[in-house]
This record gives sequence, C-alpha cells and structure tokens, in this order.
Amino acid sequence: MHNSKYYCTFAADFSLETTMTTIKNPFIIKGLIPDAYFCDRVKETEILTNHIHNGRNVVLTAPRRIGKTGLIAHCFQNAEWEKDYYVFFIDILETSSLRDLTFALGKQIFETLKPRSKQMMDLFVQTVRSISGEFGYDPLSGMPKFNLTLGAIQNPEYTLSEIFDYINKADKRCLIAIDEFQQIVHYPEKNIEAILRTHIQHCSNADFIFAGSERHILEEMFNLPSRPFYASTVNMSLEAISVDIYAEFVIRLFREFNKQIDTDSVEYVYRLFDGNTYCMQKVMNVAFAMTPNADVCSYTIIEHAIEDILSDNERNYQNRLSLLTPKPKELLIAIAKEGKASKITSGQFIKKHHLLSSSSVQSAIKQLLSEDWITYSSNEQGQKQYMLSDPFFTIWLQRHF
Repeated sequence: MHNSKYYCTFAADFSLETTMTTIKNPFIIKGLIPDAYFCDRVKETEILTNHIHNGRNVVLTAPRRIGKTGLIAHCFQNAEWEKDYYVFFIDILETSSLRDLTFALGKQIFETLKPRSKQMMDLFVQTVRSISGEFGYDPLSGMPKFNLTLGAIQNPEYTLSEIFDYINKADKRCLIAIDEFQQIVHYPEKNIEAILRTHIQHCSNADFIFAGSERHILEEMFNLPSRPFYASTVNMSLEAISVDIYAEFVIRLFREFNKQIDTDSVEYVYRLFDGNTYCMQKVMNVAFAMTPNADVCSYTIIEHAIEDILSDNERNYQNRLSLLTPKPKELLIAIAKEGKASKITSGQFIKKHHLLSSSSVQSAIKQLLSEDWITYSSNEQGQKQYMLSDPFFTIWLQRHF
C-alpha cells in the first residue's frame, strides 16, 4: 500500500542538466532527454500537442514505465509552450489524501512561478489567503519563500478552491499535468472525484493532462456515465514503441559513440521486456557502459547487464515478497512465470501452478491489484491478461522460483 508521504515532481526536474557535448552515455534514464536521445513518439507528440493547443483535456494511459512521463516532459520542453503557458507537472503516486494533493499542487505552482514572474508570485500569495501566513520573504531578493508544511493546510478543500481561483487569474494559460491520477480513488475523501471535476469544469484558464498507469481504474473513472469525470476528456493510450524503430534507435546511438550492437541483441531485450521503454533503456544504459570503446555489445554483455540490475535490486525484491502472505505470494509467482496470465481462475491454471482453489485466487487477485503488485490489459479476445507492474521483478521471480 502507498504510505502517506506525498511525492511531487517539480519543474526543475525537467531542466536540461546535461548537454549533448557532456553526455557520456546516450541511454538516459533520468531527467529531461534531449531530442537526439529521445526515441520516436513523433506521432504521439503531435497528437498530444494538438489536443492541448485546441483546449482539450486529455487522459493519457500507459503501463508503468512505458514512457508517458517522458512524453509529457518531451512536449513541455518546447520553447513555444514556455512562451504561451505556465506549465506545471506533479506526480501524485505517493499522495494519500486531498490535503496531500493540495499541498503538492500549491508547492508546484509556487516553485514554478518563483523564478519567472514576481507579479504572479505576489498574486499567488494574495489569492491563496488561507495559507498566506505561511509565506516568508527572502531578505536579499525580496522574493517570497514557501515555508508551508503539510499540517498548515487546515481546510484542504477551501485552499484547493483558492488555488483554482488563482489559476483562473493567471496572466498566461496554465497547463497542468497530473501523473498517476488514479491515486485519488484511494483517498479517504469519498467525494474527491466530484470536488476536482467541479473545480476543473469551472477553470477556464487551464488545460489538463491526467496520466496514469492503472488503465482499468482510469477507464472506469473517465468512461463510466456514473462517474463525475465521464465524457470530460479525450483519451490517449500509449503503446510500446515498435521493435524496428527501437532497434534502429539503439544501433544508431551505439554507432555515434563508436560502439556497436547487432539487431538480434536489441530484439532480445525488446522481447524480454515486451517493449517496456524504461526497462529497455536501463539495460542499454548498463550494457553501453560495459562495452569497451570501439567494441561490440554482445549477448553476453546484455545478460551481464541484466544480472547486475537484478542483483542491485535483489534485497528490495526479497523484502517486498516477505510482505505477502502465502496465497497472494503463490499467485504472484504463478503470474510471473506466465509473463502474461489469462484465465487465472480456471482449473487448468490452478492445477498447473499448484494453487489452492478458484475462490482463493479471486481473493488474492483483489489484494495484488489493490496494492499495485500487478496490473492487467485485454488480449485480442477481450480476456484479461494479468502481469506484474515491474518487469524486472518478473524476471527475478522467473529466475528464482
């Protein structure tokens, strides 16, 4: 389960910390990725940009670490957006209440505007009056400082209303991306969807991107007529980059840095992680570092890279597994062995993996889904396919059980 600590990704995370002249490893796994090292997503970038420029709110779904955050960041770095918009990005995966969300949004807006507009900073302090007593001023620069703590938000719903009032008063249009938006369904406040929908509906000076990795939750949230966000967005679904495009990308970057890798090795990694962008990028990052200059990245080097990554995370995997009781643990391992598991309550699946019963599988699957151990998608026949949320964890389980 997620703890109560909030998590917020600030605009500074998207600043260009490296330049093309200082990059030693072209397979970048953190921060902003320069265009030259960003793989494809040309069509998706055009579609997302078109939606935003035409005033449409977007729900962007993708399996975890398939590249949705990178796509949003890639769009945000466009200089034209900086000229026309105030851009805010928050990741709310670790939030657990409306108070956490309000704090994260308020702090993100404050930190983004601080270096850009004193006028807008002053307006923020004047408008968000319920917490204005928590702001201080730097004696040298005269700029406000964000001294707010989570406990200072006494009435989060009222403070949130003030924040949206400020957004409507901003002298530029605001673009707000909220990553892992499905987290709000776990908040204790039962009316959180209705509260946010009302604010967003009446916010005429902002466009929103709602991104998330738990597709089944987001699809229900935005597509069921009984839910407040029904029919309020356009839908985008991010799929894996094609193997041909990814192979061409990897081979090109190795070549540009005076190294080589063959197509078969790239395709092996692609199949192993089913096109998961982050996992492939992580393996290529480590394999590139292991490959001597002017040499070839072999299958052996690829395997050593994967083993190094699994070894680095082994203690974490062992600790995570110890949190599960036997029935969910046995089902988790069974799903990992399958890679993608369907018909998990069938007698054939239960017998194959020595599980107890259909009812015990149904109970275990609910726990594994609610605690984000696993996720699911639909196959071509419309059947649910269950898989672990972390592909590296899948491989570790396959190799140890």
